Amino acid sequence: MPEEISPEVLAFATEIGSSGLVTVAGGRTQWTVGGSPLEGVREVTAPSGIWAYEPEEMTVRCGAGTTLQELSAALSKYGQMVPFDLSPSATVGGALAVGRSGYRRLRYGHIRDFVLQVRHIDHKGQVVSAGGPTVKNVSGYDLCRLMVGSLGKLGCLAEVTLRCLPIPQTSKWLTGRQDPFDVFAKLYRPSAILWDGDQVWVCLEGVSSDVEAQSDLLDLEETAVPPRLPDRGRMSLAPKALKTFDRPSGNWVAEVGVGVVHMEQPNADPAISNINLSLMRELENRLDPGGRFNPGRKVLSE
Repeated sequence: MPEEISPEVLAFATEIGSSGLVTVAGGRTQWTVGGSPLEGVREVTAPSGIWAYEPEEMTVRCGAGTTLQELSAALSKYGQMVPFDLSPSATVGGALAVGRSGYRRLRYGHIRDFVLQVRHIDHKGQVVSAGGPTVKNVSGYDLCRLMVGSLGKLGCLAEVTLRCLPIPQTSKWLTGRQDPFDVFAKLYRPSAILWDGDQVWVCLEGVSSDVEAQSDLLDLEETAVPPRLPDRGRMSLAPKALKTFDRPSGNWVAEVGVGVVHMEQPNADPAISNINLSLMRELENRLDPGGRFNPGRKVLSE
């Protein structure tokens, strides 16, 4: 039987209502992605809190307004995590609405892959459930994945159920000057390989003996932290295209093996085709025909 809708979610639905322009404010750590909402739009805050955590099943259900710091603190007590490598003050719902994976996407995959179930509020102020609370057979349209990266244009996230992972026994960052593509070829399942055209940073995670063996394959030195990722612009390329792409001016950092390039200057992501834009506009018209949610923002696809 499906879980009952919590009072917090029902109250959130009532607050959003069935009329008026609305935007959901979280930690504002990525507030300008896709453009800021129009002035005068009513701001609401999603419910927060850890509502159900099953360490044995490695799933957690929480309010979309829960901060990543609170989520990490709850999961770490049982040696688990969700690899959302963003600001601790970011909210779970905000991270999913923006849909930008952390720097460890090379190992753990896209942020959307951790979403099992969502509850969101539609343009009529009604609660919509999608997905299932476990990793077992879930059929039908994958509305969960559709909501990830939609910038809240298709509905307001209220509650999410996430898949968890064990915290690695060892995590190590290495850096130096070495061909990043040679590094990628040598390693087995690195968590991240970052490159700024000159220097490379590598994150290795797992059993300590395996991490040490992988480290010995590289001519790099250990470092405490990864580089800061520029956050004003980004490009999404085929991973192989990083070898020959036109390097942007200013500071940039590329995710080798993934194809995402983080840049200092804003840009229009060339990966967005006219077909994708047309499909997204049609979805917005169907799921929010009155344009209530986040007017002024435009969805960007990773």
